[in-house]
Amino acid sequence: MKNKNDIKGLSADALKEQIKTERAQGQQLRFAHAISPLENPSRLKASRKNVARLLTEQTRRNNEQAINPAQ
Repeated sequence: MKNKNDIKGLSADALKEQIKTERAQGQQLRFAHAISPLENPSRLKASRKNVARLLTEQTRRNNEQAINPAQ
């Protein structure tokens, strides 16, 4: 879910669902890493960045809606 067009193409509900899914996946990765080292620990960083990208898009949409409520 790295592509900006993929994120911008999501509906508001799909965006919320994707955030929820990414957060759960990140939590599972952290738990797995605490038990035994991950084979690819950079996945933790990638998961955090994906959540941040999704939250940024959600914030952008909320701000845009606040500025232009009629549209």
